[in-house]
Formats: sequence, structure tokens, C-alpha cells
Amino acid sequence: MVSIQAETYPIHFNEKAYNELAKHIVENAYSSIFILVDTNTIEFCYPRFIQLLETDKNIEVIQIDAGEVYKNMETCIGVWNAMTELGADRHSLLITLGGGVVTDLGGFVAATFKRGIDFINIPTTLLSMVDASVGGKTGIDLGVLKNQIGVFSNPKMIVIDPEYLHTLSEREIRSGTAEILKYGMTHDKNLFNQIKDNLHLNIITLIHRSIEIKNTVVLEDPLEQNVRKVLNWGHTIGHGIESYFLENASKENLTHGEAIAIGMVCEAFISNKLLNFPKEHLNDIKNTIISLFGKAEISDQDVPYILNYMKHDKKNVGGEIQFVLLENFEHFKINRRVSNVLIEESLMFYSR
Repeated sequence: MVSIQAETYPIHFNEKAYNELAKHIVENAYSSIFILVDTNTIEFCYPRFIQLLETDKNIEVIQIDAGEVYKNMETCIGVWNAMTELGADRHSLLITLGGGVVTDLGGFVAATFKRGIDFINIPTTLLSMVDASVGGKTGIDLGVLKNQIGVFSNPKMIVIDPEYLHTLSEREIRSGTAEILKYGMTHDKNLFNQIKDNLHLNIITLIHRSIEIKNTVVLEDPLEQNVRKVLNWGHTIGHGIESYFLENASKENLTHGEAIAIGMVCEAFISNKLLNFPKEHLNDIKNTIISLFGKAEISDQDVPYILNYMKHDKKNVGGEIQFVLLENFEHFKINRRVSNVLIEESLMFYSR
């Protein structure tokens, strides 16, 4: 699998990735290496990784609790304290081994520890391989508000090893396909069609193509001032739903991908109303999403709470919610204003 070159770092795949990782460690003469894991990856991924990591450097493992609810400042403080107690300095390397929570939080920890140390992302979930670990976004949640605190900071390398996908549940794999569907709707309809039809799916090819798309967008707009906002397709409503379900004790938590999938249905509905996104494509998206993810229960009573969470979306300007909308597959508009009434209608369209 051909490596992909991002702005300041390479993305390597399979066996070559570990060779390049070993070479990088030698060339940079790190004083020590820290590996950030969670309670899942220490059990299911770390044994494989440590066998493939070739280095004579001192290694320390720091473990955090698994789950979005731990992607917060308290966890960061715990990691910073652990690194300090274990003698980390400005020439240390932090390797993040995990899903989006670990790579987002770990990147933020590295970017801020002693004003910044090197870090390398090794994503272990489909979602983090195709999205979270790529692009230089790091950060944590503020309460249940997604990714409110963070910085742009690029890793030194990304290692993509699809063998880690064998450690995931079917639900987590499905969650990751939501981000691949996003790329299919906004940039390459073939990705959408492959998942919709479920014909001869080659997960490695889907991962590589997804990273290619994201990297192209990020290279054009690294700090999300313009076209990179397209990567938030489905996320404006999706993040509101994810936060609401996370905080509401009567709701079963949704995975990130499940929430974003709902968001894409809703935002496709809005696209149909405002940009004449074809009705047949709207129905195709809704049917595909529900066949893959099932349907979450969203009632009229839930809508005001979801809208309230959406007010904190990072793309908002002057208190106005900003959307990415589609004119057609592979044709999008950014910074579109949408009324609350239409957002409510979109949620009801999903629910009926």
C-alpha cells in the first residue's frame, strides 16, 4: 500500500509502517518513549504493537480509561502528571495507540506538554484510521460538548495497521463506515455505492481512499478556514445528537459514527429543501443509513435539547449555526444558514 504524504508527516501502511517507525525513532534520538493506551487497547492492541516496535529506548506505558466520557481535562492532567513523574522531557516521544479518544487527547497532551513534544498516532479503530488521527486536529471535550478545547498540531507520523480492526466489535466497524460514507457523499460517490451495495468490500482500499480524500482537503485548508469545513458534513446535527444522548440518562449512548449517520440524513433533507439536492439521493441516503445503523428514537420533546447543544458547534459565527450542505453527490456548499424550523423538520424526517 502506497504511503501518503501529508503537509509535514507521512502516513504509512502495514509492515512498512513499522519499519519507518523504527527508522524515525533512531534518526531522532529520543530520550524516552511513552505509549498512551486505554483499557481496551492495552489488552487487545498493545501486545501486537510492542512485538513490532523495534527500539532499545526506555519505554513507559500510560493507561487511561476507555470511552468518550474520559476525553476531558481531568484525564489530560493525569497523563501530564504521569509523564512528569516518569521523567519525560522535551526530547521524549509520545505514541498514541487507540481510537479517536486516545489520538485526539494524546495529541493535545503532546502539543501542550513542555510547549510541545513529538507524537505519533497509531489508530486502532476504523473511525480513527479514516478520520480522527489524520489532519492535525487534537483536543478534548468540555463536559458533553465535543472538541471544545484543542489545538492544531501535526504528528510526526501515522501508522495504519488494519490488523487492529480484528479487535473491534461489529458496532465499532459500522461506526467507522459513517465517516467513509461522508467522503463518499462529498467527494467520491463510488465509496458510498460500495458500502450501500456491500459488494466486494476491500476495507484496506476504503481506508486508503478515505485518507487520500481527507489529506487533499487538509492540504488545501489546514486550519479549517474554508473548504476543510466540508469534513463536518453530518457533524453539525450529529454532534448535537451525540452530546444529548451522552448526557441524557434515559437514552442509550450512541457511537460517534451512529450520531454522524443521523446527522447526514438530516442534513441531506435540509440540502434537498435549500439546494435542491435530488430527492432520490436523499431517500437513498436515508435507506442506506437506517439499513446499516438502525433507527435511534428521537421524539419532538428531544428536539429543543439537541438544538441547544448545536449552538456550541465550532463552525458557528455570531451565534448562528453554519452548515455544510450538498447540491448533489460530490458538490457541496459551506457556511450555509439554516433555520431552527428546518432543523426540526429534518429530525422528524429521520424519525418517521
